This record gives sequence, structure tokens and C-alpha cells, in this order.
Amino acid sequence: MNSFAASQVFHPLETFRIEIPSWGFANTGTRFGKFLQPGAATSTEEKFSDAAEVHRVTGICPTIALHVLWDLPEGIRSTKEITALSSRYGVQPGSINPNLFQDQIYKHGSFGNPDALVRAQAIQHTKDSIEIAHQLKSRDISMWFADGSSYPGTANIRQRKAWFEGALKEVYSHLSPEQRLLVEYKPFEPAFYHTDIADWGMALHMARCAGPQAKVLVDTGHHYHSQNIEQIVAWLLSEQMLGGFHFNDRRYADDDLTIGSIDPYQVFRIFHEILYYEWETGQKADIAYMIDQSHNLKGKIEETIQTVGMAQQLFAKAALVDHAALSKAQTNCDLICAESLLQDAFNTDVRPAIQEWRLSKGLPADPLKAFRDSGYMDRIVKERSARNMNNVSSYA
Repeated sequence: MNSFAASQVFHPLETFRIEIPSWGFANTGTRFGKFLQPGAATSTEEKFSDAAEVHRVTGICPTIALHVLWDLPEGIRSTKEITALSSRYGVQPGSINPNLFQDQIYKHGSFGNPDALVRAQAIQHTKDSIEIAHQLKSRDISMWFADGSSYPGTANIRQRKAWFEGALKEVYSHLSPEQRLLVEYKPFEPAFYHTDIADWGMALHMARCAGPQAKVLVDTGHHYHSQNIEQIVAWLLSEQMLGGFHFNDRRYADDDLTIGSIDPYQVFRIFHEILYYEWETGQKADIAYMIDQSHNLKGKIEETIQTVGMAQQLFAKAALVDHAALSKAQTNCDLICAESLLQDAFNTDVRPAIQEWRLSKGLPADPLKAFRDSGYMDRIVKERSARNMNNVSSYA
């Protein structure tokens, strides 16, 4: 990479930040079992500690996404503990994630449940989550719903849509001016016949129905095979409705694999659409970049570091696209030139430039090696191993 290309990489690296999920450090599993790791986090404090270690070696993960049920078991009363942990470990609370799927009352849904009492409880939990976010100075409240049905005729789809519209308007009214409501979508699982918010169009409708501070959250694993996610991104950008991402990779469905492990070119194309939009409009896209992966088999901290590094590389590659030349090629229908501009940027080795940027910030040139050499993993295995053998009751 020449010096000009390296300078093109340095500028975007200054602003690229990605949020890591607390649940990525805990013991997780699949529908078939839970796989224990001796060094997995067994408490919210241990999650903060692990997140701080990732931020220490990467320098680009200043926030940790929190799950209300798993990380704030006493709800609003837990915010004092979270504030103390944030101060102790130097990692700030990020997006707040309500839990509207795990409790037994949500067997038939939350906002779309036929039981008005269940809907009321789900709405109250979301209002409490918004207040938690307010007290923690967290901007984004991420809403994912498992609501749907698994058999034809078992749910009134139009009625459930109306319930969702009403519930989202009600919780939206409790947002403070600086907060956002991010509405996520998923085509299937755990519901297998219909899902109440199944695609980006439904999420867009629900966000608009809620109000202008509501945006769409795109989880890269929540799509059908061969769906053009970067087109969805481009459309949401054009409508100024793209609020954030949950990044992961997949081979079959919602596999929650490491970013770039299956199709790094797809993530590159997503980042390209965002940077191209910013170049064309002269506006900074207000997007929350977040990771949502289930670290079942790889070491949890190491996989997180690996994920963060790959996201950084793909963002840097996307920044190398010559937007002016691309715009000209598109206008002239020069297909070879236009495609080559993307391929050449993607095939550029940006790792030396990223290492140089890290060293300029006092960061390790190789974050994964720095973590392995630190002794942190050996220490937490000794501290947590016994607890992990008895910590199988919850997902995270």
C-alpha cells in the first residue's frame, strides 16, 4: 500500500467504533445445548472486565451493549451498579436491550400477545428499559421481538400488527429528546409460520409509526438466502431510517458466526454503501455499529478481538473506493471500471496501515497477540472455572 492509500485509511480509522455485546462473554449455546468455557463471564462485572480488555488492545470498543434481564436483574435499581462498573473498567454502557422473549408469559408473544395483561407488562418493561437507558446516558434502546406464530390460522396477523403499532407509539412517548428506538426484524425463529416484524419493510413501517426518533436496526444474519443486504442498507440510508447494525456472519440462517468468516465481501459492500452515501450527500450517517454474535466454540474474548479487527479491516478497505471515479463510471455505464473499483479496494491489504495507525495511538500492533501474551486469560480461568461448572441456568 502506498502512502496516499495509507492516508485514506487513517482518516476513517479515527472515527470507526464498534460496540460489543455483554452476552458475547457469557456461556451460551444452541437450542440443543449450552457449551461451557472455564473463562466465561459469570457476572455483569466480569463482562465489563472482559469488554475493557478488548477495548484495551483494540482501542475502538468504548461501549458495551447491555441486556436488561441478564445484566440488570433488578431493573432500574441495578443502574447504580452499572455506573460503578463503567467507572471502574473505563467502558461505557451502550445500547440497552429489553427482554421480551424469555419469560414464560411471552410464550404467545409480547407486544402482539392476545392477552392484554401480557402486552401491558411488555410495554412497562420497555418503559423501564428506556428509563434505565436515560439513567445510564445510553442513547439507543434496541428492540427485537420473537413474536409470531408457528401454525396457519393460530394468530390474527392484522390485529397483532395493530397491537404492535399502538405499543410502539406508547413506549416511544417515553423517550427523551436524545434517545432513539431501534426496531429490529427477523424473518423466522422462534416463530416458523409468521413473524410480526419479519423484514426491513415491516420494521420501517413500525419505526415510522412510532415516531421520528425511531429507526431500523439491521442484523446481517436476519435475512433470507441471497438477499441483497446492501440494497436494503442503501434504501434505508436514502430514507434516513438506518439506525444501526448487529453484525455477524452466517452460512445457512441466523448462525451468529464471526464477521467475515463466511462472506467478508458482503460486509465490505455494506460499508461501501454507507461511505458512498456520505460522499454523495456530504452528511455523516448516524449509525450505531454493534456486534451480535454467539461465541459458542471459539474463545469468547479472542473471538471478539478477531471480530473487531475484521470489522476494522473491512471498513478501511471500503474507504479506499474512489467515489468520484465510481460515480463517473456509473454515469457512463462503464461496468468493468465500476466493478473493478470495488474489487481493487477489497483486495488491498490494509493491515500494514492499520498496524501503523494502532502504533500511532499507543495500541498493540497485533491485538490478539497482545491479549494472548497478557496472561489475562490464564488468570480468569483460575478465578472463574469453578463457578462456570455450576452456571448453566440462563442463556447469558
